Amino acid sequence: MLGLSRRAGKFVGGHDAAFESIAKGKAKLCFLTNDASERLKQEFRETVRYDGRQVPLFELDCTMREIQTATGQKCAVFTVTDAGFASKLQELLSKEDKI
Repeated sequence: MLGLSRRAGKFVGGHDAAFESIAKGKAKLCFLTNDASERLKQEFRETVRYDGRQVPLFELDCTMREIQTATGQKCAVFTVTDAGFASKLQELLSKEDKI
């Protein structure tokens, strides 16, 4: 799904781009990889809630390298800006938690 969202132009990867998509209200989901720095994780935990925002944040059990394999872009933080992709990704993540 991440690769599809990237090809559809609904994947926003990297610190500055992800921060901007959240700040402008475009982000529907935010993701952090498990090898992101603690400073970056804390920054985005605060950013998704700042000023009344309610962007869901998921800390994935994968590395930047695995995200690069799936999307072609190596990043520790990224957002998805399409509601359809966001809904499907949340559904898949909730199924994974139940397994």
